[in-house]
Amino acid sequence: MFPSVLIVDDEASIRQSLSGILSDDGFDVLTAANGYEALKIIETESPDIVLLDIWMQGMDGIETLKEIKKENPSIPVILISGHGNIETAVKATKMGAFDLIEKPLSIDKVILAINNALDFRRLEEENKYLRKKTIEKHSITGSSPQVQLLRKQIAKAAPSDAWILISGENGTGKELVARTIHNLSNRAGNAWVDVNCAAIPEAMIESELFGQEKGAVSDNQVKKLGKFEIANHGTLFFDEISDMNLSTQAKILRVLQEQQFQRLGSSRTIQVNVRVIAATNKDLEQEIKEGRFRDDLYFRLNVIPIQVPPLRQRLEDIPMLVDTFLSEFSQQGRIKPKKMSQEAMDCLMSYHWPGNVRELRNLIERLSIMGGRKVIDASDLPPAYNPSSSPSAMQDGNDLFAVGQLKEASKAFEAVFIQKKLSEHNNDLTKAAEAIGVTVETLRKKIKHMNETT
Repeated sequence: MFPSVLIVDDEASIRQSLSGILSDDGFDVLTAANGYEALKIIETESPDIVLLDIWMQGMDGIETLKEIKKENPSIPVILISGHGNIETAVKATKMGAFDLIEKPLSIDKVILAINNALDFRRLEEENKYLRKKTIEKHSITGSSPQVQLLRKQIAKAAPSDAWILISGENGTGKELVARTIHNLSNRAGNAWVDVNCAAIPEAMIESELFGQEKGAVSDNQVKKLGKFEIANHGTLFFDEISDMNLSTQAKILRVLQEQQFQRLGSSRTIQVNVRVIAATNKDLEQEIKEGRFRDDLYFRLNVIPIQVPPLRQRLEDIPMLVDTFLSEFSQQGRIKPKKMSQEAMDCLMSYHWPGNVRELRNLIERLSIMGGRKVIDASDLPPAYNPSSSPSAMQDGNDLFAVGQLKEASKAFEAVFIQKKLSEHNNDLTKAAEAIGVTVETLRKKIKHMNETT
């Protein structure tokens, strides 16, 4: 199928000569003698590109351009002018014209401009497609009331430039929510920059966030752009901002408020325009009370609060999540997709999920890779996820010890025990740790290890 070109000019000779040349060059050609005709043809034929004369009787080219862009913004328009001037070119460009060519026409210039415009349109279409796929990839999976509410909050918040504070337990998908907001925002075509607040040493925080000039640090021989500068006109995501120490909080607060800073080793002030999204797995109001988080920074970030629900509060989403993950890992590993038996699914629906969606995803990845059968059954699940194979449900412990050595059985028992205590204390790590007889940090490490090995 050849690209279609609409030629709009009140001079019949121009229409005829351009039609002949472009037809010979492989284009499907449509013609219109004025702006009114052009708009009717565009409505019915939807050409790939428009060549539009500026100086026409009745509706001139600028007016026609305005109407085309109002109804068909994706169609590239190249203006043709016999009296070209800078003012006209600037006005036409602001209204969406792709290019402006002066008469007498050079056929080489016309062909080049058309091909450039078509390439630009193809690129735009590809970007739209890729953006759509990106949004799908980073969409929130599920149909529970909690997920539906979350989607509504995202849809309302995304188009604005308001700053957002996302709260939720580890593994609930806070970064996924943040990326979805960015992909649905007006900044989607610009940079997405994430900052892992727990991973950057305090000594390097200024360099990482604000950048540095060559020689600003003794061993530094190159200029470095900081996260703020890279994120200009895009989105800056502070992951687990509650792990940022007070000294660093103070350093970024002024920059967040004024959106300007200086690189290390420079006196030049750099102005930026970034949207900030922050995420935390802690209760920041409690952190403020205990002196670990600045209240002024909290109020600056918490313009739109979004709470991501834990998986145990939306268990009805598990079948859909399992199907999604099984399909994903099948494509990644180029293996035949597996299915989950109803008995296995019932086990997953009965589990408490301290590691949330991340824990479920890790488990499904393991089962996809290690399982030999097409259907994943309850017997394929690790003991922590299958009550019938847990120590409390076993007679004489024979089933548990049959799967391995004492060390493996101890780990399985520990996982079940921790899960039970978490369930008894409503997933409150402090209370569960006290009941078990370990510190909160020890319990957190054990849960993390359980998630990584399942």
